[in-house]
Amino acid sequence: MSHTYLIIAEQRDGKIRQVTLEALQAVRTASRDGDRISAVLLGSELDSLASHLSSYPLSDIHLIDHDSLKHYNPEAYLAALTPLLDSLRPDAIFTGHTALGRDLAPAIAAKLQAGQLSDVISIEGTGEGTVFTRPIYAGKAFEKKQFQSFPWVVTVRPNNFPAIGPSPSGQHERIIKVDYTPPSSLHTLVKDVVRKTTGKVDLTEAKIIVSGGRGVKSEDGFKPLEELANLLGGAVGASRGACDSGYCNYALQIGQTGKVVTPEIYIACGISGAIQHLAGMSQSRIIIAINKDPEAPIFKVADYGIVGDLFEVVPLLTQEFRKALA
Repeated sequence: MSHTYLIIAEQRDGKIRQVTLEALQAVRTASRDGDRISAVLLGSELDSLASHLSSYPLSDIHLIDHDSLKHYNPEAYLAALTPLLDSLRPDAIFTGHTALGRDLAPAIAAKLQAGQLSDVISIEGTGEGTVFTRPIYAGKAFEKKQFQSFPWVVTVRPNNFPAIGPSPSGQHERIIKVDYTPPSSLHTLVKDVVRKTTGKVDLTEAKIIVSGGRGVKSEDGFKPLEELANLLGGAVGASRGACDSGYCNYALQIGQTGKVVTPEIYIACGISGAIQHLAGMSQSRIIIAINKDPEAPIFKVADYGIVGDLFEVVPLLTQEFRKALA
């Protein structure tokens, strides 16, 4: 028996988010030959994005394009998705474990009376025997879960599945435009979104993160970190201690009460390694710690440790990386 999988594609600033392509890879891991894999794209002025998405291995793409969907609104997005869910009747819905996914997925699960698994980092098997792995207890342990029945609702943690590549040729005829009229009963209207930018690279999707803690001592103390991150094409993060001290904006915060990241390389500068911070970055592939205190807890989880003053070490690293990249 074949199944239908639906991916809720995310877009930002005129681009398909990387986590959408990772979610597509996750679906292909969970699905079997003959299963239908569809995607839905919501927003405003999306024709070019839908055309780009059609170059990936999808059965079809449902496009819900309306001015009122330009900014994410949970009520509006759920209202727009409801007719599609009723007609398509997907057996499983996948999306990224992002701010949007964490908010929208539970609402969809409640509407469909479906089971939900959040923050999935790996998938084994296909069909009814699919096993999902997700971290618990702030990343100290992992649990394996299976759904007892369909439908499923799953959110996928960014940077844990390889992003799938495009097919040799796109099939634009697979784009299906869905009519949407905003209901008059909406309680919330989002007129504009003002973002506090964290840099050119999205922190949750960055492959390299250079993060600072209280050891940076001031707002200016982040400048060497920013220089290194820019050189490596990465993003700058921070511990809650640095944010609380006013050294940077809370948009940079990584940890239990901030963002959860899983980059290829995480460089922790002047971060002691409190458990709350480790909860947000302990699953990084390679952790490099720079701290003056040789007894700092961060060294217990680091793959490489440098005992020294970050204001001496980071510029030296930047200098050597610049030589290597040249």
